[in-house]
Amino acid sequence: MKRIFIAMLTLVLAGGLLSACGTTGSSNNSSGEKLEKIELKVFISQPRFKEQYETYIDQFVAKQKEEKGRDIKVKLEMPNVNQADQLLKTRLASGDSPDIFSLHAVNDIPVYDKAGYLEDLSGEPFAEKLFETVKPAVTRDDRVLAVPLETVQWGYMYNKDIFKEHGLEIPQTITEMEAVIKKLKENDVTPFILSYKDSYIPQLFIPLTVGGLENTSNKGFVESMNEGKGSFADLKDMFQILDLVHANGTDRSFEVGQDQGAADFANGKAAMWVQGPWMAESILATNPDFNFGVAPLPLNDDPNATLINLGSSTSLAISKTSKVKDVAKEFINYILDDEDSSALYESLGFNPISDLHTFKPYPWLDESIKYVEEGKAYLELPIPSAVKSESEKLLQSYFAGDASKEDVIKGLDRAWEQYLKVNN
Repeated sequence: MKRIFIAMLTLVLAGGLLSACGTTGSSNNSSGEKLEKIELKVFISQPRFKEQYETYIDQFVAKQKEEKGRDIKVKLEMPNVNQADQLLKTRLASGDSPDIFSLHAVNDIPVYDKAGYLEDLSGEPFAEKLFETVKPAVTRDDRVLAVPLETVQWGYMYNKDIFKEHGLEIPQTITEMEAVIKKLKENDVTPFILSYKDSYIPQLFIPLTVGGLENTSNKGFVESMNEGKGSFADLKDMFQILDLVHANGTDRSFEVGQDQGAADFANGKAAMWVQGPWMAESILATNPDFNFGVAPLPLNDDPNATLINLGSSTSLAISKTSKVKDVAKEFINYILDDEDSSALYESLGFNPISDLHTFKPYPWLDESIKYVEEGKAYLELPIPSAVKSESEKLLQSYFAGDASKEDVIKGLDRAWEQYLKVNN
Protein backbone atom coordinates (compact mmCIF):
# COMPACT_ATOMS: atom_id res chain seq x y z
CA MET A 1 0.00 0.00 0.00
CA LYS A 2 2.93 2.32 -0.09
CA ARG A 3 4.49 4.39 -2.84
CA ILE A 4 6.26 3.19 -5.97
CA PHE A 5 9.51 1.46 -5.25
CA ILE A 6 12.72 3.54 -5.33
CA ALA A 7 16.23 2.60 -4.36
CA MET A 8 17.38 3.52 -0.88
CA LEU A 9 20.40 2.87 1.27
CA THR A 10 20.37 -0.49 3.03
CA LEU A 11 21.01 -0.22 6.74
CA VAL A 12 22.52 -3.31 8.27
CA LEU A 13 23.18 -3.68 11.98
CA ALA A 14 26.79 -3.73 13.02
CA GLY A 15 27.75 -7.26 13.73
CA GLY A 16 25.29 -8.64 11.18
CA LEU A 17 26.38 -11.77 9.40
CA LEU A 18 27.15 -12.13 5.72
CA SER A 19 24.21 -11.54 3.40
CA ALA A 20 22.93 -14.60 1.59
CA CYS A 21 20.06 -17.00 1.57
CA GLY A 22 19.76 -20.67 0.98
CA THR A 23 21.71 -23.69 2.05
CA THR A 24 25.41 -23.13 1.38
CA GLY A 25 27.01 -26.35 2.47
CA SER A 26 27.84 -28.05 5.74
CA SER A 27 29.99 -27.66 8.81
CA ASN A 28 31.10 -29.90 11.64
CA ASN A 29 30.02 -29.75 15.27
CA SER A 30 32.33 -30.47 18.18
CA SER A 31 31.78 -34.20 17.70
CA GLY A 32 32.76 -34.06 14.06
CA GLU A 33 29.19 -34.55 12.81
CA LYS A 34 28.12 -32.78 9.66
CA LEU A 35 25.71 -29.88 10.20
CA GLU A 36 23.53 -28.41 7.48
CA LYS A 37 24.78 -24.85 7.00
CA ILE A 38 22.05 -22.29 6.24
CA GLU A 39 21.88 -18.53 6.01
CA LEU A 40 18.64 -16.75 6.85
CA LYS A 41 17.82 -13.09 6.18
CA VAL A 42 15.49 -11.44 8.71
CA PHE A 43 14.23 -7.86 8.28
CA ILE A 44 12.50 -6.23 11.28
CA SER A 45 11.89 -2.49 11.36
CA GLN A 46 12.16 -2.10 15.14
CA PRO A 47 15.79 -1.21 15.90
CA ARG A 48 14.89 -0.11 19.44
CA PHE A 49 14.32 -3.80 20.23
CA LYS A 50 17.67 -4.95 18.82
CA GLU A 51 18.81 -6.63 22.03
CA GLN A 52 15.56 -8.54 22.55
CA TYR A 53 15.41 -9.87 19.00
CA GLU A 54 19.08 -10.82 18.94
CA THR A 55 18.63 -12.77 22.17
CA TYR A 56 15.62 -14.62 20.76
CA ILE A 57 17.40 -15.36 17.49
CA ASP A 58 20.35 -16.79 19.42
CA GLN A 59 17.92 -19.10 21.24
CA PHE A 60 16.42 -20.18 17.92
CA VAL A 61 19.83 -20.87 16.40
CA ALA A 62 20.87 -22.95 19.40
CA LYS A 63 17.61 -24.91 19.34
CA GLN A 64 17.89 -25.61 15.62
CA LYS A 65 21.46 -26.80 16.06
CA GLU A 66 20.51 -29.15 18.86
CA GLU A 67 17.22 -30.48 17.47
CA LYS A 68 17.64 -30.26 13.69
CA GLY A 69 21.39 -30.45 13.16
CA ARG A 70 21.44 -27.09 11.40
CA ASP A 71 24.15 -24.47 11.55
CA ILE A 72 22.06 -21.33 10.94
CA LYS A 73 23.64 -17.95 10.35
CA VAL A 74 21.13 -15.12 10.64
CA LYS A 75 21.54 -11.74 9.00
CA LEU A 76 19.34 -9.44 11.07
CA GLU A 77 18.54 -6.16 9.36
CA MET A 78 16.79 -3.48 11.44
CA PRO A 79 16.37 -0.18 9.57
CA ASN A 80 14.82 2.77 11.32
CA VAL A 81 11.13 3.46 11.07
CA ASN A 82 11.49 6.34 8.60
CA GLN A 83 13.27 4.22 5.99
CA ALA A 84 12.07 0.68 6.53
CA ASP A 85 9.03 0.57 4.27
CA GLN A 86 10.69 2.10 1.22
CA LEU A 87 13.76 -0.06 1.71
CA LEU A 88 11.71 -3.25 1.94
CA LYS A 89 9.69 -2.33 -1.14
CA THR A 90 12.92 -1.76 -3.05
CA ARG A 91 14.32 -5.08 -1.92
CA LEU A 92 11.17 -6.98 -2.88
CA ALA A 93 10.95 -5.31 -6.29
CA SER A 94 14.61 -6.00 -7.07
CA GLY A 95 14.37 -9.70 -6.22
CA ASP A 96 16.59 -9.32 -3.15
CA SER A 97 13.87 -10.18 -0.66
CA PRO A 98 14.61 -11.06 2.95
CA ASP A 99 13.39 -14.53 3.88
CA ILE A 100 11.38 -13.08 6.76
CA PHE A 101 10.24 -9.47 6.97
CA SER A 102 8.06 -7.26 9.12
CA LEU A 103 5.03 -5.44 7.75
CA HIS A 104 1.97 -3.64 9.02
CA ALA A 105 -0.83 -6.18 9.26
CA VAL A 106 -3.83 -4.00 8.46
CA ASN A 107 -2.22 -1.75 5.86
CA ASP A 108 0.30 -3.94 4.06
CA ILE A 109 -0.97 -7.50 3.94
CA PRO A 110 -3.65 -6.92 1.26
CA VAL A 111 -1.23 -5.19 -1.14
CA TYR A 112 1.77 -7.44 -0.47
CA ASP A 113 -0.46 -10.46 -0.95
CA LYS A 114 -1.87 -9.10 -4.20
CA ALA A 115 1.67 -8.53 -5.44
CA GLY A 116 2.49 -12.18 -4.72
CA TYR A 117 5.10 -11.59 -2.02
CA LEU A 118 3.57 -13.51 0.89
CA GLU A 119 3.80 -17.20 1.68
CA ASP A 120 0.60 -18.86 2.90
CA LEU A 121 1.15 -19.84 6.55
CA SER A 122 -2.33 -21.18 7.27
CA GLY A 123 -1.14 -24.69 8.03
CA GLU A 124 1.60 -23.67 10.42
CA PRO A 125 1.21 -24.53 14.12
CA PHE A 126 1.35 -20.90 15.28
CA ALA A 127 -1.87 -20.10 13.40
CA GLU A 128 -3.89 -22.27 15.80
CA LYS A 129 -2.41 -20.53 18.83
CA LEU A 130 -3.61 -17.00 18.02
CA PHE A 131 -6.49 -15.42 19.86
CA GLU A 132 -9.55 -15.37 17.61
CA THR A 133 -9.73 -11.60 18.06
CA VAL A 134 -6.19 -11.24 16.68
CA LYS A 135 -6.17 -13.72 13.79
CA PRO A 136 -8.38 -11.68 11.38
CA ALA A 137 -5.76 -8.92 11.17
CA VAL A 138 -3.25 -11.31 9.59
CA THR A 139 -5.77 -13.27 7.52
CA ARG A 140 -6.84 -12.65 3.94
CA ASP A 141 -9.23 -14.84 1.96
CA ASP A 142 -9.09 -17.43 4.77
CA ARG A 143 -5.29 -17.58 4.58
CA VAL A 144 -3.06 -16.69 7.53
CA LEU A 145 -0.18 -14.70 6.04
CA ALA A 146 1.86 -13.49 9.03
CA VAL A 147 2.44 -13.90 12.74
CA PRO A 148 1.45 -10.74 14.65
CA LEU A 149 3.88 -9.16 17.07
CA GLU A 150 2.21 -5.95 18.16
CA THR A 151 -1.46 -5.67 18.89
CA VAL A 152 -2.30 -2.24 20.15
CA GLN A 153 -5.04 -0.23 21.76
CA TRP A 154 -4.00 3.36 21.47
CA GLY A 155 -4.99 6.99 21.28
CA TYR A 156 -2.68 9.17 23.36
CA MET A 157 -0.69 8.63 26.54
CA TYR A 158 -1.04 10.78 29.64
CA ASN A 159 0.93 11.21 32.84
CA LYS A 160 -1.36 9.86 35.56
CA ASP A 161 0.53 11.57 38.37
CA ILE A 162 0.20 15.00 36.73
CA PHE A 163 -3.50 14.44 36.09
CA LYS A 164 -4.04 13.35 39.70
CA GLU A 165 -2.02 16.22 41.13
CA HIS A 166 -4.18 18.78 39.33
CA GLY A 167 -7.49 16.99 39.75
CA LEU A 168 -7.96 16.37 36.03
CA GLU A 169 -10.38 13.90 34.47
CA ILE A 170 -9.87 12.23 31.09
CA PRO A 171 -11.51 14.58 28.54
CA GLN A 172 -14.34 13.12 26.47
CA THR A 173 -14.79 16.07 24.10
CA ILE A 174 -12.52 18.66 22.55
CA THR A 175 -14.04 21.34 24.79
CA GLU A 176 -13.10 19.24 27.82
CA MET A 177 -9.60 18.81 26.35
CA GLU A 178 -9.32 22.60 26.03
CA ALA A 179 -10.25 22.89 29.72
CA VAL A 180 -7.57 20.34 30.65
CA ILE A 181 -5.00 22.27 28.63
CA LYS A 182 -6.02 25.54 30.30
CA LYS A 183 -5.69 24.04 33.79
CA LEU A 184 -2.28 22.57 32.98
CA LYS A 185 -0.94 25.84 31.61
CA GLU A 186 -2.26 27.75 34.63
CA ASN A 187 -0.08 25.44 36.71
CA ASP A 188 2.97 25.83 34.45
CA VAL A 189 2.66 22.34 33.00
CA THR A 190 3.20 21.91 29.26
CA PRO A 191 0.23 19.96 27.88
CA PHE A 192 1.79 17.93 25.04
CA ILE A 193 5.10 16.43 23.98
CA LEU A 194 5.76 17.38 20.35
CA SER A 195 8.21 15.12 18.50
CA TYR A 196 8.07 15.68 14.76
CA LYS A 197 11.64 14.69 13.84
CA ASP A 198 10.42 11.15 13.11
CA SER A 199 7.88 11.79 10.39
CA TYR A 200 5.66 8.84 11.31
CA ILE A 201 4.66 10.61 14.53
CA PRO A 202 2.68 13.48 12.95
CA GLN A 203 1.14 10.84 10.68
CA LEU A 204 -0.49 9.21 13.72
CA PHE A 205 -3.18 11.89 13.58
CA ILE A 206 -4.48 10.38 10.32
CA PRO A 207 -5.64 6.96 11.61
CA LEU A 208 -6.92 8.59 14.81
CA THR A 209 -8.99 11.27 13.12
CA VAL A 210 -10.22 9.12 10.24
CA GLY A 211 -11.09 6.30 12.65
CA GLY A 212 -13.13 8.41 15.03
CA LEU A 213 -14.96 10.34 12.31
CA GLU A 214 -15.58 7.27 10.11
CA ASN A 215 -17.43 5.73 13.04
CA THR A 216 -19.59 8.79 13.74
CA SER A 217 -20.09 11.84 11.53
CA ASN A 218 -18.42 10.48 8.39
CA LYS A 219 -19.62 6.90 8.07
CA GLY A 220 -18.50 5.30 4.82
CA PHE A 221 -15.59 7.72 4.32
CA VAL A 222 -13.02 5.02 3.51
CA GLU A 223 -15.39 3.29 1.10
CA SER A 224 -16.12 6.55 -0.67
CA MET A 225 -12.39 7.24 -1.01
CA ASN A 226 -11.82 3.75 -2.42
CA GLU A 227 -14.58 4.45 -4.95
CA GLY A 228 -12.87 7.68 -5.97
CA LYS A 229 -15.79 9.79 -4.78
CA GLY A 230 -14.63 11.18 -1.44
CA SER A 231 -12.23 13.81 -0.19
CA PHE A 232 -10.47 14.65 3.03
CA ALA A 233 -12.32 17.94 2.80
CA ASP A 234 -15.33 15.93 4.00
CA LEU A 235 -13.60 15.47 7.39
CA LYS A 236 -14.35 18.99 8.57
CA ASP A 237 -13.28 18.26 12.16
CA MET A 238 -9.93 16.71 11.27
CA PHE A 239 -7.79 19.77 11.92
CA GLN A 240 -9.32 20.78 15.27
CA ILE A 241 -7.27 18.38 17.36
CA LEU A 242 -4.13 18.77 15.22
CA ASP A 243 -4.15 22.53 15.76
CA LEU A 244 -4.96 22.23 19.46
CA VAL A 245 -2.12 19.82 20.18
CA HIS A 246 0.40 21.74 18.09
CA ALA A 247 -0.43 25.05 19.76
CA ASN A 248 0.08 23.61 23.25
CA GLY A 249 3.23 21.54 23.07
CA THR A 250 6.91 21.50 23.85
CA ASP A 251 9.49 23.55 21.96
CA ARG A 252 11.98 22.34 19.33
CA SER A 253 9.45 19.86 17.99
CA PHE A 254 11.40 19.16 14.80
CA GLU A 255 14.56 18.38 16.75
CA VAL A 256 12.86 15.73 18.89
CA GLY A 257 12.18 12.19 17.65
CA GLN A 258 10.57 9.17 19.26
CA ASP A 259 13.43 8.30 21.61
CA GLN A 260 13.93 11.82 22.95
CA GLY A 261 10.17 12.21 23.10
CA ALA A 262 9.91 9.09 25.23
CA ALA A 263 12.61 10.35 27.57
CA ASP A 264 11.00 13.79 27.85
CA PHE A 265 7.58 12.27 28.54
CA ALA A 266 9.02 9.93 31.17
CA ASN A 267 10.77 12.87 32.83
CA GLY A 268 7.51 14.81 33.14
CA LYS A 269 8.24 17.55 30.57
CA ALA A 270 4.62 17.42 29.41
CA ALA A 271 1.39 15.82 30.54
CA MET A 272 0.35 14.08 27.30
CA TRP A 273 1.85 12.60 24.14
CA VAL A 274 -0.01 11.62 20.98
CA GLN A 275 1.79 8.30 20.67
CA GLY A 276 1.07 4.66 21.29
CA PRO A 277 2.03 2.28 24.10
CA TRP A 278 4.50 0.64 21.68
CA MET A 279 6.86 3.26 23.17
CA ALA A 280 6.42 1.82 26.67
CA GLU A 281 9.78 0.04 26.67
CA SER A 282 11.62 3.27 25.84
CA ILE A 283 9.61 5.27 28.35
CA LEU A 284 10.22 2.83 31.20
CA ALA A 285 13.91 2.56 30.30
CA THR A 286 14.16 6.23 31.25
CA ASN A 287 11.89 6.05 34.28
CA PRO A 288 10.93 2.53 35.46
CA ASP A 289 8.40 3.98 37.92
CA PHE A 290 6.65 6.21 35.42
CA ASN A 291 2.87 6.06 35.81
CA PHE A 292 1.09 6.60 32.51
CA GLY A 293 -2.25 5.71 30.99
CA VAL A 294 -3.77 5.35 27.53
CA ALA A 295 -6.89 7.28 26.53
CA PRO A 296 -8.91 8.00 23.37
CA LEU A 297 -8.22 11.31 21.66
CA PRO A 298 -11.18 13.75 21.45
CA LEU A 299 -11.81 15.08 17.93
CA ASN A 300 -14.84 17.32 18.39
CA ASP A 301 -17.69 17.78 20.87
CA ASP A 302 -19.27 14.42 20.12
CA PRO A 303 -18.08 12.03 22.87
CA ASN A 304 -19.05 9.11 20.63
CA ALA A 305 -16.14 10.05 18.34
CA THR A 306 -13.66 9.77 21.22
CA LEU A 307 -12.53 6.22 20.57
CA ILE A 308 -9.56 3.90 21.05
CA ASN A 309 -7.83 2.60 17.92
CA LEU A 310 -7.72 -1.20 18.10
CA GLY A 311 -5.58 -3.20 15.71
CA SER A 312 -2.54 -5.30 14.89
CA SER A 313 0.47 -3.59 13.43
CA THR A 314 3.96 -5.08 13.20
CA SER A 315 3.79 -8.70 11.99
CA LEU A 316 6.29 -11.13 10.45
CA ALA A 317 5.74 -12.71 7.03
CA ILE A 318 7.74 -15.09 4.84
CA SER A 319 8.75 -14.23 1.31
CA LYS A 320 7.18 -16.51 -1.29
CA THR A 321 10.56 -16.52 -3.09
CA SER A 322 12.62 -17.60 -0.07
CA LYS A 323 14.97 -20.49 -0.79
CA VAL A 324 14.94 -21.56 2.85
CA LYS A 325 11.22 -21.62 3.56
CA ASP A 326 11.48 -24.63 5.84
CA VAL A 327 13.86 -22.78 8.16
CA ALA A 328 11.92 -19.53 7.84
CA LYS A 329 8.75 -21.36 8.90
CA GLU A 330 10.60 -22.87 11.84
CA PHE A 331 11.48 -19.34 12.95
CA ILE A 332 7.94 -17.99 12.43
CA ASN A 333 6.58 -20.84 14.55
CA TYR A 334 9.25 -20.20 17.16
CA ILE A 335 7.78 -16.70 17.63
CA LEU A 336 4.87 -18.52 19.33
CA ASP A 337 6.94 -21.27 20.91
CA ASP A 338 5.15 -22.94 23.80
CA GLU A 339 8.05 -22.42 26.19
CA ASP A 340 9.86 -19.27 25.03
CA SER A 341 7.28 -16.98 23.42
CA SER A 342 5.84 -15.52 26.61
CA ALA A 343 9.22 -14.19 27.72
CA LEU A 344 9.81 -12.65 24.28
CA TYR A 345 6.55 -10.70 24.21
CA GLU A 346 7.01 -9.59 27.81
CA SER A 347 10.53 -8.34 27.06
CA LEU A 348 9.24 -6.38 24.07
CA GLY A 349 6.42 -4.86 26.10
CA PHE A 350 3.83 -6.17 23.65
CA ASN A 351 0.31 -7.33 24.42
CA PRO A 352 -0.54 -11.03 24.75
CA ILE A 353 -1.80 -12.53 21.49
CA SER A 354 -2.12 -16.15 22.63
CA ASP A 355 -2.91 -18.26 25.67
CA LEU A 356 0.82 -19.01 25.67
CA HIS A 357 1.42 -15.51 26.98
CA THR A 358 1.07 -15.83 30.70
CA PHE A 359 2.77 -12.63 31.85
CA LYS A 360 0.77 -10.05 33.77
CA PRO A 361 -0.65 -7.39 31.41
CA TYR A 362 0.70 -3.92 31.86
CA PRO A 363 -1.43 -1.36 33.74
CA TRP A 364 -2.01 0.77 30.65
CA LEU A 365 -3.33 -2.30 28.83
CA ASP A 366 -5.91 -2.90 31.57
CA GLU A 367 -7.07 0.67 31.08
CA SER A 368 -7.31 0.56 27.29
CA ILE A 369 -9.08 -2.81 27.38
CA LYS A 370 -11.85 -1.20 29.46
CA TYR A 371 -12.53 1.21 26.60
CA VAL A 372 -12.73 -1.73 24.21
CA GLU A 373 -15.08 -3.62 26.52
CA GLU A 374 -17.29 -0.53 26.79
CA GLY A 375 -17.55 -0.29 23.00
CA LYS A 376 -15.44 2.88 22.87
CA ALA A 377 -13.08 1.51 20.22
CA TYR A 378 -12.91 0.78 16.52
CA LEU A 379 -10.92 -1.71 14.46
CA GLU A 380 -8.08 0.06 12.71
CA LEU A 381 -9.17 1.13 9.25
CA PRO A 382 -7.34 0.03 6.07
CA ILE A 383 -6.07 3.46 5.08
CA PRO A 384 -3.58 2.96 2.22
CA SER A 385 0.00 3.11 3.41
CA ALA A 386 0.74 5.40 0.47
CA VAL A 387 -1.68 7.89 2.01
CA LYS A 388 -0.10 7.57 5.44
CA SER A 389 3.35 8.01 3.93
CA GLU A 390 2.29 11.14 2.10
CA SER A 391 0.72 12.46 5.29
CA GLU A 392 4.11 12.22 7.01
CA LYS A 393 5.55 14.90 4.71
CA LEU A 394 2.36 16.91 4.51
CA LEU A 395 1.81 17.13 8.26
CA GLN A 396 5.44 17.93 8.94
CA SER A 397 5.08 20.79 6.48
CA TYR A 398 1.76 21.82 7.99
CA PHE A 399 3.14 21.95 11.52
CA ALA A 400 6.17 23.86 10.23
CA GLY A 401 3.86 26.44 8.66
CA ASP A 402 4.93 25.57 5.13
CA ALA A 403 1.64 23.99 4.03
CA SER A 404 -1.99 25.04 4.44
CA LYS A 405 -5.01 22.93 5.33
CA GLU A 406 -5.93 22.99 1.66
CA ASP A 407 -2.45 21.72 0.73
CA VAL A 408 -2.81 18.82 3.15
CA ILE A 409 -6.27 17.90 1.85
CA LYS A 410 -5.18 18.04 -1.80
CA GLY A 411 -2.06 16.02 -1.08
CA LEU A 412 -3.92 13.29 0.79
CA ASP A 413 -6.61 13.10 -1.90
CA ARG A 414 -3.93 12.87 -4.59
CA ALA A 415 -2.10 10.09 -2.74
CA TRP A 416 -5.31 8.05 -2.42
CA GLU A 417 -6.10 8.59 -6.13
CA GLN A 418 -2.62 7.41 -7.10
CA TYR A 419 -3.00 4.38 -4.87
CA LEU A 420 -6.24 3.46 -6.65
CA LYS A 421 -4.58 3.80 -10.07
CA VAL A 422 -1.75 1.48 -9.08
CA ASN A 423 -3.82 -1.12 -7.26
CA ASN A 424 -7.02 -1.32 -9.30
